[in-house]
Formats: sequence, C-alpha cells, structure tokens
Amino acid sequence: MKINELRPFAKKVELTVKALSKNEIREVTSKLDNSTHKVTEILVGDDSGTVLLTLWDDAIEKIEIGKAYKIANAFTSLFKNSLRLNLGRYGELSDSDENIEVDESNNVSEKEVEFRGRRFGGPRQSRSEQAETSAPKEETEKDEDQDTEESTEETTEKKE
Repeated sequence: MKINELRPFAKKVELTVKALSKNEIREVTSKLDNSTHKVTEILVGDDSGTVLLTLWDDAIEKIEIGKAYKIANAFTSLFKNSLRLNLGRYGELSDSDENIEVDESNNVSEKEVEFRGRRFGGPRQSRSEQAETSAPKEETEKDEDQDTEESTEETTEKKE
C-alpha cells in the first residue's frame, strides 16, 4: 500500500516509509486511569506522499529521522478531520534497508477529510429519512392511547 491510498478507518495497513520530522513530544493524562503518557507525531513519507504517524510512549524512541521503516498492522483515524496513521498497540515497526524517495508535495494529513459515512452500519440517515422509514406517527399514538385505555379499564375493574 502507498500513502496516497490511505483512507479513514483503514485497518491492517502495511507501508514502507521514511521518517522525515518529529513534532514536539507532549505528555497527556489518560481519562481512564489518570496515568501519564507521551505522544508525538512523526511525518513519514513514500514516493506517493506524506502522512502524520502518531506514536505513543516507548515507540517514540524507536524512530530516527532519515531512516526507513516497515510498518505492519497499523490503522488510520481522523483527528480534527485530518487523516492520521497510527501504530497502535498491535502495530509493528521494523527497520528497512529500502532507499525511499519521498514526494513531500502531497501531505495527506494536511487535507481536510469530510467523512460522511458511518464507521459501522452504512450511511447515516437524516431525521426526515428516519421518519419516513419508521412507523407512521398517527398509528403509534393510537396504539399508545389504546394501551392506556386498556390499562385504565383493568385498574378500574380491580378496584371494584
């Protein structure tokens, strides 16, 4: 796969890239357990373009600027409508001897991605489309009124 072929929410991504630059390392606190983690983004590229690779904790130290790496089992995500490549917990990063020429004119992370579909279950329906596909409101109200009347009759009979 090449960088220009990356799409939002892709899984099992395999690429060979060259590390070009490293952003500042930030410390963040997990909302789950209040633990502190380091995170940064590395600009990586191949002959089709560049993308920001998000790395956490120990993985940050494994990258040297100017070296080539094979990335396996990575995934893509959107961060502020911008495409990101993520190594994640199960991703693998290994050295590569490949000589990679990088096309720096096509940074896919700089392009704003409008993702209209849903991650699970197909395209999202607008409220008007949802209303058209659900039961007509009048019938639903009638059914509820009948249920209420029956409940009232049962209650009345029990009291007598």
